[in-house]
Amino acid sequence: MVARLEDAARIVVKIGSALLVDPESGALRQDWLRGLAADVAELRGSGRDVILVSSGSIALGRRVLGLRSSLTLEQSQAAAAVGQIRLAAAYDDVLGPLGITSAQVLVTLDDSENRRRYLNMRATFETLLGLGVVPIVNENDTVATDEIRFGDNDRLAAQVAAMAGADVCVLLSDVDGLYTANPSLDPAARHIPHVATITPEITAMAGEGVSGLSKGGMVTKIMAAQIATQAGCALVISLGCDRPLQALNGADRATWFAPDGDPRVARKRWIASMKPRGTVAIDEGAARALQDGRSLLAAGVTFVGGAFGRGDPVAIEGPDGRKMGQGLIRYTADEGRAIRGLRSSDIEARLGYPGRAALIHRDDMAI
Repeated sequence: MVARLEDAARIVVKIGSALLVDPESGALRQDWLRGLAADVAELRGSGRDVILVSSGSIALGRRVLGLRSSLTLEQSQAAAAVGQIRLAAAYDDVLGPLGITSAQVLVTLDDSENRRRYLNMRATFETLLGLGVVPIVNENDTVATDEIRFGDNDRLAAQVAAMAGADVCVLLSDVDGLYTANPSLDPAARHIPHVATITPEITAMAGEGVSGLSKGGMVTKIMAAQIATQAGCALVISLGCDRPLQALNGADRATWFAPDGDPRVARKRWIASMKPRGTVAIDEGAARALQDGRSLLAAGVTFVGGAFGRGDPVAIEGPDGRKMGQGLIRYTADEGRAIRGLRSSDIEARLGYPGRAALIHRDDMAI
């Protein structure tokens, strides 16, 4: 299993409100944030992709608006709208001088459960990371209501890690990992450095968080670990100290949850298990390209059958009529029929709007 950040190619890091915002004054902890930015710069400099999932918008916004008591949904959304712009600016202020471009990505639970939005988000992450950008992800609190909320950024971070094919998801916390009991209540509680499998006994050990700003306790972190590890991503709970990622690569204590296989293999297993909504048949050249690990382009498609939307699973048939595999298609059935056999450069002229280069991207395909 991955047990060091140095062994990971793509890393998702979750930062909670209690680490980012001073619980007494409500002010941003700028020195801590600069230390985190230095850690991110080191990882980026060594060729790692980094995605940050950051809380803090409501905590920052409520200070500006003078909202001190428990907030209504409408007040929380207003605080998020005010605080989000300040949160994005804070990250830009610390990452920009280090030569790192950051991007704001706001999501809701709907975005990870709807296949079309899921594919759009995944494509956006891939493009941003390919351009050397560090995405800053947060729940879109300004529009999210209870039925479309993650509710905590631990599970959001795990979902982002699964979506982006990350190797490690880091949950920076106010504790240095999982204990046999809540260490703030039980002095005999023992630290658990490694978890191979999340059993009912492990789940029962989860206690509650101690921060007034943080929504997620250890229970949500265990839930996040289940999401991440099932997607083939290791997850680690670590103390959000100064230079927290540097400390995680050193001797500091943490709890590592072992992944269930490789993230890319887990994703392809998930795609292969879906019921296809349609079929695309391909020629010999496209079949060879897919066997070589390349994406499926419209030029190699000879037939499109069925009724499906963007993001739906479709079966891929080779020139002999046999099923080669399946994938999540980036066009509707009508669009697929319109562009089959066309070169990528001719798609816009046929559809009247720019399309994606690949009909099915290699990362969204199980052969």
